[in-house]
Amino acid sequence: MEKTDPAAAFDTDPNDGITATSSAPVSFRYYEFVMAAFVAILLLSNIIGAAKLTFVEVSWWPDGWWPAADGTFIYGAGILFFPLGYVIGDILTEIYGFARARRVIWTGFAAMIFLAFMSYVVVSLPAFDGWECAASGSMELKDDVNSVPGSICQQTYESVFGSTWRIVLASIVAFWAGEFVNSFVMAKMKVWTKGKALWTRTIGSTVVGQGVDSLIFYPIAFYGIWSTEAVITVMITNWLLKVLWEAALTPVTYLVVGKLKKAEGVDLFDTDTDFSPFSSKERRSEA
Repeated sequence: MEKTDPAAAFDTDPNDGITATSSAPVSFRYYEFVMAAFVAILLLSNIIGAAKLTFVEVSWWPDGWWPAADGTFIYGAGILFFPLGYVIGDILTEIYGFARARRVIWTGFAAMIFLAFMSYVVVSLPAFDGWECAASGSMELKDDVNSVPGSICQQTYESVFGSTWRIVLASIVAFWAGEFVNSFVMAKMKVWTKGKALWTRTIGSTVVGQGVDSLIFYPIAFYGIWSTEAVITVMITNWLLKVLWEAALTPVTYLVVGKLKKAEGVDLFDTDTDFSPFSSKERRSEA
């Protein structure tokens, strides 16, 4: 007797060209493009904005209120990128299911390790004294003996691409844990909501996933370097801003999800998925 697909009951419009299913097709039309976008944004967020702190002044913020007693909110510049990564992560799980999202997360994880290794190697290479860069004519090192273009450029290069082992470790571990939690919550909520109310699972998964990410990253990277108050303040501020950023991008998520579902012709539900991060199987083993 043929087994009935449990996700078929979630198909609210049999005539829209999108089939609700718990079984992924052999191939998708745009899966590789979404994967490439996810990894690109992930690497950019770590290269450009990982360690830079910036701020925004909120004039109407009540004086003395936490977390910005003087109305100055401090946050990491990477916030411009990370929410986009979570949006794409939501799209991956929503369209292609947890198993395909798992593959992308591991791809991003490997890419981050490779980036960290190559950054270390390139930063460690000796600088040629005649190396000219934008900073050559505008910077002077404290040690005048070493104030040659190559040394100045090396110092500038290290300030941009050099990271401590703590920041590297924190980035990799926080990404891995946060993305898997985000994808798991997203997949489970899709089944619970029967595919309705997309906004509840995109925002809900981000609240949990970004929470795990922030709880791991900031203590590992900066505890003992920043004050405990600064770590907690930046951690909570970044988490809140990321969730608000995700909520603001909800219309974009709806637009992209709608277009991709029609293009792929399926609506995948993780009704019997193997949710282990370390599994290579898409479905649970039958009892």
